[in-house]
Amino acid sequence: MSTSQTADLDRGLPNSSPGLIKDPSLQQKDGYLDRTPLFQFILLSVLFPMWGLAAGMNDILITQFKAVFDLSDFASAFVQSAFYGGYFVVAIPASRVIRRTSYKLGLLIGLSVYMLGCLMFFPASHVATYSVFLGSLFAIAIGLSFLETSANTYSSMIGPRRQATLRLNISQTFTAFGFLGGALLGKFLVFTDGDALHKRIEAAGSEAERVAITSEALGRTLDPYKVILGLLLVLIVLVAITQYPHAKPLRDDAKEAEASIGETLAYLLRNKIFGAGIVTQFLYVGMQTALWSFTIRLALDMDDSLNERGAANYLIAAFIAFFVGKFIANVLMTKVHEDLVLMGYSVLGMLTITYIVLVPNFTAVYAAVVASALLGPGWPTIFARNLDMIEDKRFTETGGAIIVMSIIGGAVIPAIQGLVSDSLGSMRVSFIVNFFCFAAIFCYFLLLHRRSARDGVAQEHGAA
Repeated sequence: MSTSQTADLDRGLPNSSPGLIKDPSLQQKDGYLDRTPLFQFILLSVLFPMWGLAAGMNDILITQFKAVFDLSDFASAFVQSAFYGGYFVVAIPASRVIRRTSYKLGLLIGLSVYMLGCLMFFPASHVATYSVFLGSLFAIAIGLSFLETSANTYSSMIGPRRQATLRLNISQTFTAFGFLGGALLGKFLVFTDGDALHKRIEAAGSEAERVAITSEALGRTLDPYKVILGLLLVLIVLVAITQYPHAKPLRDDAKEAEASIGETLAYLLRNKIFGAGIVTQFLYVGMQTALWSFTIRLALDMDDSLNERGAANYLIAAFIAFFVGKFIANVLMTKVHEDLVLMGYSVLGMLTITYIVLVPNFTAVYAAVVASALLGPGWPTIFARNLDMIEDKRFTETGGAIIVMSIIGGAVIPAIQGLVSDSLGSMRVSFIVNFFCFAAIFCYFLLLHRRSARDGVAQEHGAA
């Protein structure tokens, strides 16, 4: 038995959470493992598409609710506000539960509450008011906050420290399948052929006919959630029977491992680089959410002959591009420093957004698809790099939760873009909001790269 395991068992803490499928890894004192347990890592990564599914469905719901409830672009963006608001409210409480228990329990709580939120869609469809649907989305987000707070931090910890960023990028690559799955479920189960929904509602000859059209449209929003509920049930069983590593810092003194929320926040507030990373993640999530929230709307605006099902093809293409962008970034990061990869992606992103804003024809939609490819490595790289800025690992779980809280950008940036669109009367020009988000990401990684270069020079001088 290793020294780290002995220290852990001496305190009465298990190296692994219970389960039938065993974990073969050995834990190090800093919480990382000597190797990555393959089955556990794959199952953990398979959970990542589940919040992609929910987020992908939001992009479908924005288009559907805008027509059904006759909303402005600003009001339709409240779908994202309710969803990401749930993340913001619950992230720190989730981190405290995870800190006192285990990452595995956090995963199980997240999956279970996610199921409850999906079930709430069924009574919401009968009440048929926008606010009730928003409440259901908020409940889903509470579950996802537990799930993401656990899974993102866990993926970075469940193996050797030197591979933390690459490991999280690999896990996050699976998220792209969730986004794509949400778009496909929306296209085939929510949207229909024929005229666009808003045109059919406008052409309704009577109030009864209009109510019938909108009721049918709301009823179709339930079908994707039936599929999601089935997937969640399978995943809960698999996670429950799998033994997962503890993956938390080992201390000879149990009291030393305890850190109050006040002590944790004071430590993190003093860390200026960590603070810059929080702002950057806020803007990244906001940009990603805004781009995908309004890709269908952009396509409908640029081609009046399209209906929602046809326009959804461009959202599907955006999610495929997102996956390709992630894959290319993962390969590049094995050869080039991750900071340089993100800086290059950000510069190309700024150029692409400039094209969308300045070119008033349908090629702007293709540029929006390209912009999605350039989002690929953003979230996991910012997350892992920022988490590594926390040198005292007692604060890891809460630090990870605060990074997850920055997901509130997904509630703010789309609303800002919707407001710009309503004010200027141009969805295409409103994409300028995303230019500034790409610029902020470039600045953050430039800061990190210069800091790493200075630290490298200082180490060389120290060695000399």
